Amino acid sequence: MKPLFLNPPTFEDFDGGAGARYQASREVTSFWYPTWLCFPAGMIEGSRVVDAPVQKFTLDDCLKIARDFDMVVMYTSTPTLPIDIETARRIKEIKPGIVTVLTGPHVTILPEESLRAGKGAIDIVCRGEFDYSTKELCEGRDWDRVDGISFLKDDKVVHTPDRSPIADLDALPFVAPIYKRDLPIKEYVIPHFKSPYVSIYSSRGCPARCIYCLWPQTFSGRQMRTRSPQNVYEEIKWIVDNIPEMRELSFDDDTFSADKKHARAVAGLIKPLGISWTINARANCDYETLKIMREAGLRHVVVGYESGNEQILKNIKKGVTKEQAIQFTKDCRKLGLSVHGAFIMGLPGETRETIRETIEYAKMLDLNSIQASLASPYPGTEFYDLCKDQGWISSDAFIDDTGHQKCVINYPNLSNAEIFNSVEEFYNKFYFRPKYILRSIGKMIVNSEERKKLLKEGKQYLAYMRKRKLAAP
Repeated sequence: MKPLFLNPPTFEDFDGGAGARYQASREVTSFWYPTWLCFPAGMIEGSRVVDAPVQKFTLDDCLKIARDFDMVVMYTSTPTLPIDIETARRIKEIKPGIVTVLTGPHVTILPEESLRAGKGAIDIVCRGEFDYSTKELCEGRDWDRVDGISFLKDDKVVHTPDRSPIADLDALPFVAPIYKRDLPIKEYVIPHFKSPYVSIYSSRGCPARCIYCLWPQTFSGRQMRTRSPQNVYEEIKWIVDNIPEMRELSFDDDTFSADKKHARAVAGLIKPLGISWTINARANCDYETLKIMREAGLRHVVVGYESGNEQILKNIKKGVTKEQAIQFTKDCRKLGLSVHGAFIMGLPGETRETIRETIEYAKMLDLNSIQASLASPYPGTEFYDLCKDQGWISSDAFIDDTGHQKCVINYPNLSNAEIFNSVEEFYNKFYFRPKYILRSIGKMIVNSEERKKLLKEGKQYLAYMRKRKLAAP
């Protein structure tokens, strides 16, 4: 069978790909690559990847494309499942014989519920990594002989045996050739990356125990599996040779720095390429590893600080103290590394006082940029189980009807409205500081490209906040 790998149409500027830690429209346009779909696409002849939100394809556009394929594999998420099921239903209407497959963390955790919700529209759900499952399906293997899938048979759910996490990541194809073949590389934008950027994975899985993080608990696992440094180098060399417009490479690993030996080895190999690159790092990465990576071209790190309150950090099993995070930030500044800090409002233990503490903490760290998200207890996470047990979940609507994040948590001492409003307060107090404004003006004066970028992002941010107010609880 010839497969279409589809990131379905949802909302304007909706970022729901695997790299998006929260599936939502962001305050400034952000798009991660649909990397998870591109791995199996590279293994199957006649495949195509469509990323509808980025390519601005409507449902009708996707229906026309789907006519030419025998199978459509869609990446779905907790917030978008009903929309994605309806997309599958429409595809079935125009081509009844097509096989429809859903993948992603939500259907991994709730396969039976997902199949029954999509009865008549969804044929199969893949549980966990779906690279080889989709390949075997396209080869015509009987469904009950394909590990890691679930399907309805005579109105009963059949679960085939779990598929083991892929141990040999070097055996997977490079995703970059699929990007070049199928995707508009210049349309992928992360505000704090140089554009155009290209992202790849050098590993899967994360050993950290954070209770809120979706991927290690539902999809990629808590055992970190790495590609060989040479294999990583060869893909990056291919990118340098074949995607010359790339200005920055992003390692979208859950935590690139978790295996320091591997991180240092990759850095050593790619150093001669002279490229700028960025990573997701934990705020306990040591100075020497940061230095080695910096000397090899590392420009920017994305770090989950989450909260400025020590007890909340313990509650979420972050495994990094404030003291460590402060030292890490000092080390980055000493090395000339740019830092984007990610914070989460509404984690267990949050109060009005801890919100103020986190905002002051971010201001003290004086990071290059920040992202403030609402705590979202996705099914399959320890955070979800805790919230369910305590009766803290007030709604199952993680996004509003424009795709923006909603707060689904109500604590006894802190309402969802207060948590929701804390995000705007956080942004305003961080970005409208005289120190930050003066620094931004300085950049705009000396760099016309930076001026255009900041003005565009400022306009997007103000428009986002206007829309966001409509979603307030």
